[in-house]
Amino acid sequence: MQESRKNPAPSAQTATRSLDGSDEPIASSVRSSVGSDRLTFLRGFVRDPKGVAAIVPSSRWLEQRVVRNAVGPATRCVVELGPGTGGITRALLTALGPASRLMAIELEPDFQAHLRASITDRRFSIELGSAERLEEFLANRRLPAPDAIVSGIPFSTMPFDVGDRIAAAIGRALAPGGRFVAYQWTPVVAERTIPYLGEPRREWEPLNLPPMRVFTWVKPA
Repeated sequence: MQESRKNPAPSAQTATRSLDGSDEPIASSVRSSVGSDRLTFLRGFVRDPKGVAAIVPSSRWLEQRVVRNAVGPATRCVVELGPGTGGITRALLTALGPASRLMAIELEPDFQAHLRASITDRRFSIELGSAERLEEFLANRRLPAPDAIVSGIPFSTMPFDVGDRIAAAIGRALAPGGRFVAYQWTPVVAERTIPYLGEPRREWEPLNLPPMRVFTWVKPA
């Protein structure tokens, strides 16, 4: 098991240069009400337990592991599939540079509305819809091929053909040398994605409820 980082937690207020190069600060991307996030997450689980597949948001240990696996010094464009109430979203924004972009795709309307209201960082955008529309959303936003795609959507509870289409879209959309990082309770995501990206690196994060498998693929350059 990897230890959590010893560095102090990032401040709740982050100021960076805006995308247009001006000195106007980007609104905080990490400000969050833990109670509000948890209540929104629980409501989402009650409405759609198969679609949410967890009763609490990701732990900080899982957030740190996912970010370490997904973000590097040259990472400029990231897509997050199934951001939920945004714990990993905020961790990604903290790790990304001021000129980077993060687009999230969320199927649950309440989660999408919660994130749209609570994250005002100019680097962030969110789309409401299925991850199957990944390439369409990238084109609509005029974003380049992502350097990383992060996914928390539960492949084990979706129909086989839907999971296969999402995995195929990830394989096509990801930039050469890019990373796909998926955190899941079951290994079904690997079964769907191996035909498109090959074998992943497999890890286990026990400090989460429930404990999570973390799979990391690197697309051949």
